[in-house]
Amino acid sequence: MTIKGFQKLQDEVRQLKSVERPKIIDAIASARSLGDLSENAEYHAAKERQGLVESRIAELEDKISKASVIDAAKIESDTVKFGATVRIRDENGADSEFQIVGSDEADIRNGFLPVTSPIAKSLIGKACGEALEVKTPGGVKRYCILEIRYI
Repeated sequence: MTIKGFQKLQDEVRQLKSVERPKIIDAIASARSLGDLSENAEYHAAKERQGLVESRIAELEDKISKASVIDAAKIESDTVKFGATVRIRDENGADSEFQIVGSDEADIRNGFLPVTSPIAKSLIGKACGEALEVKTPGGVKRYCILEIRYI
């Protein structure tokens, strides 16, 4: 994953541990003070939220521990590799720009294309000026690589 993606995961873990956990602890304590826990909806909701938050923390910490972090700015290449920001033109003349990132960082609306996507797979290893064809559910799409940057 990219440095930004790694930092985003770390930030989410910090948020969950330092903000969400204390809120849940307070909610559980408050619900306990109301008495009978067997019919206490606030208590059960807080416990359910606690389980979800703890599960998410464990998931994120596992991803962080296994992450391979790549600094795209240090890559020197004339071809598309993970971390590249690529500007392409489709057969209708429309330009698009994407950074190829890990699955956890993917956000197509904001220009972050997962490396596992058909377009990214087709781009990997190609150079500026090269044409490529991508098989999509809507048929074959053709693109030309206009620019490759590592930032």
